[in-house]
Amino acid sequence: MAQALCGSGDGEPEAAQRPQAGSDHGEPEAAQRPQAGISDSADVPLGGRTRAGDEQTTPRQSTGRARIPLLDRVRAHERTSTFILAADEFLGAQGFTEHGSRHANLVGHIAFNVLTHLGHDSRTAELGAVAGYLHDIGNVVSRAHHGQTSAMLAYQLLLELDVDARDIAEVISAVGNHEEEYGVAVSPVAAAVILADKSDVHRSRVRKDASIEMDIHDRVNYAVQTSFLRVDPQARTLTLELVIDTAISQVLEYFEIFLERMIMCRRAAVTLGCDFRITVNGVQVL
Repeated sequence: MAQALCGSGDGEPEAAQRPQAGSDHGEPEAAQRPQAGISDSADVPLGGRTRAGDEQTTPRQSTGRARIPLLDRVRAHERTSTFILAADEFLGAQGFTEHGSRHANLVGHIAFNVLTHLGHDSRTAELGAVAGYLHDIGNVVSRAHHGQTSAMLAYQLLLELDVDARDIAEVISAVGNHEEEYGVAVSPVAAAVILADKSDVHRSRVRKDASIEMDIHDRVNYAVQTSFLRVDPQARTLTLELVIDTAISQVLEYFEIFLERMIMCRRAAVTLGCDFRITVNGVQVL
């Protein structure tokens, strides 16, 4: 059975975020989800995010927003949340898209799900979640070389939480290798973080004061109505499914700015023993 990953929203518990068919979140899921590019096969869990950026998934056999003990401890650390919020504020002042709690939680949970669905042990998946959550915390210092800065901040935090040295090594190597300028998928944890991070393209990341006409990054993100990373452990494929409003941005613009990231995702998928694919509006483009 193929497994599919769901996106996360603002970090609240899964039960509060997951729109179920006929739930209080509005129309049934089938009415909420853009149809292009999404399979309704009964044996494939569906998921992703709504246009507002909230989590959207059926309850069928998905890890969803599982409780992850070490991640809960990391998130409860006051300095962690403060640094992530401050980093997002500083990036906003420089004109970058959202890199705050929403992005951190999303990347952490997708990395966890990638590793879980591909059969890795629970501790490896847990370390993927932590690495994904902390991967951008170094932006509180500077955008430049923030992967390395994030790794050093993660090291100090995990040391204070008395995490095993080998586990710390797994996390900081993944955090320090997530950027396309210098990163390498040195382990399954690192590969999962790369895929989770680079798949987060969505209009909910665009800031309210952004100009989609003038900035190609904001325009491309705003054009993406649904982004969804699907894992098929039997076929060994990782498929990034995008629904893009081509009236806002042409598909070519996506690859114009994200081609290097997609190459990095392909290499990360190889580390996980998988092929990386992309579909846009139901059409396979990679």
